[in-house]
Amino acid sequence: MRLGPERSSNIEDRRGGFGGIPVIGGGIGAVVIALLVMLFRGTPGDVSSQVQQPRPGATATAEGPNGGPAAGPQDPDVDFVSAVLASTETAWQDIFRTEVGREYADPKLVLFTDVTQSSCGIAQSATGPFYCPLDHKVYLDLGFFRELRDRFQAPGDFAEAYVIAHEVGHHVQYLLGIQDQVQSAREQSGRRGSNALSVRTELQADCFAGVWANHANQMRHILEQGDVEEGLNAASAIGDDRLQRESRGYVTPDSFTHGSSAQRVRWFKQGLQGGRIADCDTFNTPNL
Repeated sequence: MRLGPERSSNIEDRRGGFGGIPVIGGGIGAVVIALLVMLFRGTPGDVSSQVQQPRPGATATAEGPNGGPAAGPQDPDVDFVSAVLASTETAWQDIFRTEVGREYADPKLVLFTDVTQSSCGIAQSATGPFYCPLDHKVYLDLGFFRELRDRFQAPGDFAEAYVIAHEVGHHVQYLLGIQDQVQSAREQSGRRGSNALSVRTELQADCFAGVWANHANQMRHILEQGDVEEGLNAASAIGDDRLQRESRGYVTPDSFTHGSSAQRVRWFKQGLQGGRIADCDTFNTPNL
């Protein structure tokens, strides 16, 4: 994956601290964040973590634990995340101007280690990367990239970029009013209907990740040989059917919250090939 020269100023680096909150054990904090994340984007534990190889690149602009400038030079992993986030900002700013007719509001991306505070509750690394619509921030423990590589067998820089782009896709849904509509519908649905809406929401975020990749490649030629395969492998690796089969040996489709491996691959490819928001209407198609 080719990284452009741009770096995002919307990185909030809380690593090395708990974001200013005292935490005793797991308990209710983990439950609260899990429930809130499920309400807004499905089951916690989506995709992202620590990179195994050093990354060359420029210094990222970031904030420290209390919102001020981070001390010292940024490490290569932060630089990578900042470059990917900058790429999503550039792409979605252009897409919103041309397709939506208004300005795109950049989200912030919070880097943390182990635990931190979000407006949706206490965020723990076990929750996985997630987007909190209450503060418009993506939360990421870089350790998830290691899990993506080792547990999910989905290595590669573009696989990691896909994770970030997927969470930014939830921010796009928020800006378009989709998340509010989904939440209202889920409140009137039973568990099966709520899960089905969650799947459609997650698949649309996968498609939006593909839309980003399409635009970023047109604008900056970011894709190198093997990158698309890395992204497709990551999408497949975190399908509900694959995760359920690996964890308990059988699959229950009614409990899916993110979609099957085949569905996640299909919608990421759809966004990548079409490159438009209109190509990602997962809510009005009978065949996911």
